[in-house]
Amino acid sequence: MATSETKLFLGFDFSTQTAKAIAVNDALQVVVETSVNFDQDLPEFRTEGGVHIHDDQLTVTSPTIMWVKAMDLLLDRLKTKKLDFSKVAALSGTGQQHGSVFWKHGSQAVLNKLQSDKLLQEQLQDSFAVKDSPIWMDSSTTAQCKNLEDKLGGPQNVANITGSRSYERFTGNQIAKVYQNHPDFYQDTEHISLVSSFVASVLLGDYAAIDHSDGSGMNLLDINSKEWSETALSACAPDLSQRLGPSVPSYTNLGKISGYFVDRYGFSPECAIIAFTGDNPASLAGMSLQGGDVAVSLGTSDTLFLWLTTPRPALEGHIFVNPVDDDAYMALLCFKNGSLTREKIRDASSNGSWDVFNQQLLSTPMGNGGNIGIYFHVQEITPSAVGLHRFNSDDQPVATFDPVTEVRGLVEGQMMGKRLHAEQLGYDIGGDTRVLVTGGASANQAILQVISDVFNAPVYVLDVANSACLGCAYRAKHGWLGGDKVSFHEVVKTASNYKQAATPNTHAAQVYNSLLERYKVLEDKISK
Repeated sequence: MATSETKLFLGFDFSTQTAKAIAVNDALQVVVETSVNFDQDLPEFRTEGGVHIHDDQLTVTSPTIMWVKAMDLLLDRLKTKKLDFSKVAALSGTGQQHGSVFWKHGSQAVLNKLQSDKLLQEQLQDSFAVKDSPIWMDSSTTAQCKNLEDKLGGPQNVANITGSRSYERFTGNQIAKVYQNHPDFYQDTEHISLVSSFVASVLLGDYAAIDHSDGSGMNLLDINSKEWSETALSACAPDLSQRLGPSVPSYTNLGKISGYFVDRYGFSPECAIIAFTGDNPASLAGMSLQGGDVAVSLGTSDTLFLWLTTPRPALEGHIFVNPVDDDAYMALLCFKNGSLTREKIRDASSNGSWDVFNQQLLSTPMGNGGNIGIYFHVQEITPSAVGLHRFNSDDQPVATFDPVTEVRGLVEGQMMGKRLHAEQLGYDIGGDTRVLVTGGASANQAILQVISDVFNAPVYVLDVANSACLGCAYRAKHGWLGGDKVSFHEVVKTASNYKQAATPNTHAAQVYNSLLERYKVLEDKISK
């Protein structure tokens, strides 16, 4: 086994368009990283953005064997970059959530006896009952979603059990579609993996268990008992539990790396495989979230990650088992109207200038004189609504705001919406709350101040690249140390990569607690 002075921890990320690998040393400093772009580096698969969009425009898949060939290429590139595989004490990884892999009968035996003088692609090319894996972009399973909700007593009951209402991209519904449309494929299936556990299986040389966190994105796992829901399983396909195998805590040590990688690349035979997880949970790990934290990613779409102790599943958003603490949960909320909406208001009200926009924002008081704006240029996910809505201090609709009021109305409205929906999923503002902000707008000090005021919490700016992949390198060390014996926070505290950027104003809570009550009523009104 590698000594404490020399050991490395390796993280993999098989996302929609690329496969990445990052190695960190014991101090969690990046020492090697590389990637494979599916479109550019594997053109023979003819993907666009890593996927195939089928004629119905609803069915979206990726060639399963493409991911295998990407692993061959990724490891060769790590070798070219002089990574000393013998020093890798443990590895973990992530995959795009909701993708599924259908292993053909006999594939486990192939995995068990991989030959180091042959490429993975050559040995695994005939191992899949379904050649093209359904992925998260697929939306062709509406009928299966309705069936699941009918069998489980409605969408809220599905959410109460599995953490989310029934979604087209979720794996249980994708499995149901395969079973119904291609029963011969399902009959020929020995085991079903998620993308995450699929990559782990290749490295383990055996079928790897699905972890609790990625398993929460299937509409199949009971997030309370952390066992497969028998009702959900039977609603999707027969004998499904045998094909899925067990689900385990995300920090579980699954065993030692396959001898194939020891012989071919020089990995230590003691190298541990820590359970792989989904990309969103892996990002939570990469951002070093801890109890009470909120992470806000400000991009084309705005995303919230929440660390929860007592979740309240709803018809919007998702609740997953926490990937670094099996007794906690994480929530995920996505808002389509992010940076593009901010840019539209900037262009219309601030002469296209962020400097003018920020001056306008800072020149107006907290609470915007009681005016509230809700701006959805495109159909929003959370809540389901669209349109530009402006209300005066009496909650009466108004056609326009002056430019200064418009700018603050936009930013306050966006941030109040985030806090409102976070609280509806179980988030509670408290004295230990921190808001960790990343993404393009995290450089905008005026916006950061509004976030701090609305959440009544200090804001920290994160400087994290490839957070999902990096998070899995961190998770590898956490699992290697015994994930149930040491807190993830203790493991990653030396890797802190954020700085405090804003502190809430003294009267922020008084202003926004009452304003938020009005915002909720108005948002409910436009959502009906």
